[in-house]
Amino acid sequence: MQTVISQRVEQLREWLTQNQLDAFLIPHEDEYLGEYIPAHNDRLHWATGFTGSAGMAIVTRDKAAMFVDGRYVVQVRKQVPGEVFEYRHLIDEPPMQWALANLAACSKVAIDPKLHSGAWLARTEAAVAGDLELVTVDANPIDGLWHDRPAPTLSDAKLMSLDFVGVSSTDKRAQIAAVLKSQKADAALLTQVDSIAWLLNIRGSDIPCLPVLLSTAILHQDGSVDFYIDPARLPAAFADHVGEGVRIARPDSLETGLQALGGKAVLVDPATSNAWASQILTDAKAKLIAAQDPCMLPKAAKNPTEIAGMKASHIRDGVAISKFLAWVDRQVAQGNLLDEGTLADQLWAFRCEDSSCTDVSFDTISAAGGNAAMCHYNHKNQPAPSVLEMDNVYLVDSGGQYPDGTTDITRTVAIGEPGDEVKQTFTLVLKGHIALATARFPKGTTGSQLDALARQHLWAHGFDYDHGTGHGVGHFLNVHEGPQRIAKVYNPTALQPGMVLSNEPGYYRADAFGIRIENLELVVEVATAGDMTVLGFESLTRAPIDRRLVDLSLLTDGELAWLNAYHQTVFEVISPSLSGDDLIWLQQATAPLSR
Repeated sequence: MQTVISQRVEQLREWLTQNQLDAFLIPHEDEYLGEYIPAHNDRLHWATGFTGSAGMAIVTRDKAAMFVDGRYVVQVRKQVPGEVFEYRHLIDEPPMQWALANLAACSKVAIDPKLHSGAWLARTEAAVAGDLELVTVDANPIDGLWHDRPAPTLSDAKLMSLDFVGVSSTDKRAQIAAVLKSQKADAALLTQVDSIAWLLNIRGSDIPCLPVLLSTAILHQDGSVDFYIDPARLPAAFADHVGEGVRIARPDSLETGLQALGGKAVLVDPATSNAWASQILTDAKAKLIAAQDPCMLPKAAKNPTEIAGMKASHIRDGVAISKFLAWVDRQVAQGNLLDEGTLADQLWAFRCEDSSCTDVSFDTISAAGGNAAMCHYNHKNQPAPSVLEMDNVYLVDSGGQYPDGTTDITRTVAIGEPGDEVKQTFTLVLKGHIALATARFPKGTTGSQLDALARQHLWAHGFDYDHGTGHGVGHFLNVHEGPQRIAKVYNPTALQPGMVLSNEPGYYRADAFGIRIENLELVVEVATAGDMTVLGFESLTRAPIDRRLVDLSLLTDGELAWLNAYHQTVFEVISPSLSGDDLIWLQQATAPLSR
């Protein structure tokens, strides 16, 4: 692989020389700027061999550097040849900071404006002004060099009935059009594929883990939409399904469509829309209104039909998880210390017993022993599979995509008899999980204001975890959905009833063990005797938390009561779907704990 990557980098250097450029920037993103990208758009992988979900590379005429964050410092050294690329930290030494230090003054750095957000381009131009020149290229050189590029997977649109989505596309478009009017916008450019799927009540399978269609849309103030997609991908019933006012245009006519907005006020989300689109609009003399994608907040606050679907899908998902956890315990009892890949495959097999499950919602994190200390570990990136380690833990973070909901659950499982230190830190994580699950907070509270609740017990013992506590989750859409989030970093979005977020504190001891407990939570109004609106969480996830790892001496009576009540609920909703050894296991796994 090193030889192949080296040859590709040399080809890029030849391109730089031919075009009198000094460097080329290669981000992970494609033109849709989403977290998940299809194989045919993974240019960073082509150039470097890196398979992670975040990163960037720079190739200059005589150097090359690969930038990843803390999640991938181990993985990058296994996948990206160090003889070709320097390894750098994406946050501590950002790519353009490296460029400033390694390139001569006034060097020309080429970028593909379709692969960077408008906000990134504005920030970067300001940061390098007078030192480096950013040059936007019309054609990405990798596209011309990638001779074995996979063909795009372009699926047919699936129409989502009101039984699943609850609100018609006509009504949703009217709702968002009213937002445009309030912001004095004539139109909005929609580039987030999950926003388009939500707005038109359609789904697809163009991208692994994310049930969407690669497409773009322009929503006008009258509620009409220009939908840029190959019409052959739409079923005959599409027009009736979406209602009047949805015009179909081929993807290659998007530039013309943007130019037609010249002289109009166009809402563009600079954080999620690529710089190329903004350049086209600016050149056409459109007035750009920088604002958040107007679909994001309405999409995040689930309606009653979506909430009912999320609850139902979590029960079915909990059945699969419970079968899997019971199976793991039986394998360990029989002395079968299986490898991480086999475990992940078996979990998927249990999910597939429900015919409505269409995909995983992200690549399963199946991590044994010390591998669990890497919070975004992927067994597929390892030279050899690791097996379960006795007297330690197994961490499995997984999710499923169902037409009525998206799931995401992490469970940490005792393998044999883990030591007291594992049990202590597991219980501290559990205490933080319970503190967040039982939180009560006034309307207007943001996730960043709640984050410390999940960390307080770890902090008290000198521990912490280096990831957010919770992310938003979509309805049969993106498992990582904004704008809401629970994390240390400030987030201005107030939590609203109907939002779904994860609750996933953890603790990670390098090369030793890793712990995470994750449920999905629904934001709900809570009745109180007070005189203001109070919100709280209702747990959606339905699967046991490993009782064997709980140090009862660290739990308060209230925390113990919460855990027992949670397990009673799990048993009540899951047990009708289990039988035999699985049912016996569930009875034991959810039995009340007492001191």
